[in-house]
Amino acid sequence: MILPKFEFHEPATIGEACELMAHYRGKARPLAGGTDLLVNMKKKILSPERLVSLGRIPELSRLERSNGTLWIGAGVTVSAIAASETVDRDVPALGQGARALGTPLIRNLATIGGNIGSARPAADLPPALIAYDAVLVLQSAAGERRLPIADFFKGPGQTAAREAELIAAVAIRVPVGHAGAGYLNLGVRKAQDCNIVNAASFLELDERAEIIRAVRVALGSVGPTPLRSPSAEAVLIGQKPTEALFDLAADAARRDCSPILDFRGSAEYRRDMVGVLTRRTLSMALAEARSRN
Repeated sequence: MILPKFEFHEPATIGEACELMAHYRGKARPLAGGTDLLVNMKKKILSPERLVSLGRIPELSRLERSNGTLWIGAGVTVSAIAASETVDRDVPALGQGARALGTPLIRNLATIGGNIGSARPAADLPPALIAYDAVLVLQSAAGERRLPIADFFKGPGQTAAREAELIAAVAIRVPVGHAGAGYLNLGVRKAQDCNIVNAASFLELDERAEIIRAVRVALGSVGPTPLRSPSAEAVLIGQKPTEALFDLAADAARRDCSPILDFRGSAEYRRDMVGVLTRRTLSMALAEARSRN
């Protein structure tokens, strides 16, 4: 398949990129790794007149911790996240999601901003980011605004980003105290396949590591967007974590999803796997929370 013709722009700063997006409003698309965009262009699903490359903007490649916040530029590759000691120490479930994404070649090209911005319901990074209550930094020629990632997704391929607005970074407040998270995905194959179900859970325990003080359960591939499970969270909050409690939360998560039927699996199978992955990620989160002082 051959790419359609387009004009190529390569700005050196995020400001220049935003100006180009504003100037060619509606006719330009941002290009990061291109693992989704270029495929869709070859398939004639998308045919933008112009591509604004973000690959040479240094500020989009920052991955650093400062004042208790992990800052990940939108241009940071999935492979960099997967290999980051900082990510593994501070937000390990995000590293688990990054290592589960695609193949090494895809991870070397794909970026966190692209994985979020494509708004694919089965994407690997959003559930962990939702579990960590990440905030998106959105940039346009008019300025910057911040939005919780849970409010960003509106439907398959649809987001709350305004026209000519770019994802500049992801900011995650690093959990402290007895807190932990876990991510798991399930596919027909280990790589190069769309997830059947993916899930992430976050738990924060009290000072004595006995009672659940905060919880977030995020699910992917079982609705039009990555979603939280309020029913599972309600079961868990304020309770002492036990296997029996996690079983109840898993059942509650099954009721919060609306999976589809396709050749990868039935809706009922996906719903059952939501329960399995919820239970397992809660156990992963609890193990990490109890290991932290």
